[in-house]
Amino acid sequence: MWLNSTVPICAEVFKTYGCYNPMKLFGVTTLDVVRANTFVSECKGLDVTKTDVTVIGGHSGTTIIPLLSQVSVSFTDSQIKSLTHHIQFGGDEVVKAKNGKGSATLSMAYAGARFVDKLLQAIVLNKTVTACSYVESPIAKADGIRFFSSALKISKKECIPQLKVNIEKGVNFVAQSKL
Repeated sequence: MWLNSTVPICAEVFKTYGCYNPMKLFGVTTLDVVRANTFVSECKGLDVTKTDVTVIGGHSGTTIIPLLSQVSVSFTDSQIKSLTHHIQFGGDEVVKAKNGKGSATLSMAYAGARFVDKLLQAIVLNKTVTACSYVESPIAKADGIRFFSSALKISKKECIPQLKVNIEKGVNFVAQSKL
């Protein structure tokens, strides 16, 4: 839920300060992908390091949509229903298992590291990589949905100049604000 709201909040704050660029703001939804890859691998006896499930939509409950039909194995209707629910509510299950006294902290850290690794592959190794991310998108605009998670291609050609500008704007934003 927090990502579905936080990215639009950030966009509006950036607009207020005249520094919003929808091509440079994205929410990391790698945790949903990590969960999907793990649960699909467990269900089908696959190597999790070679499993890649695209997850679209948002980042809370039923807004998380794993594209199981794009995975290279087939599923029964029962498996699709069970996996989809498990992927959508995996975070809630962890919180319940910890009796409300924590969340999937290590999973979040791992997902963050995976996302940064993809960025580094693009920047340092000059590869074009694909990562799911929550961005301003025309995909569901007809339904009044301004932000949507989908698979994005990231490359050095696009990353380096944007990173330099983003860093400078961030530094200037803080310098000019009353934080």
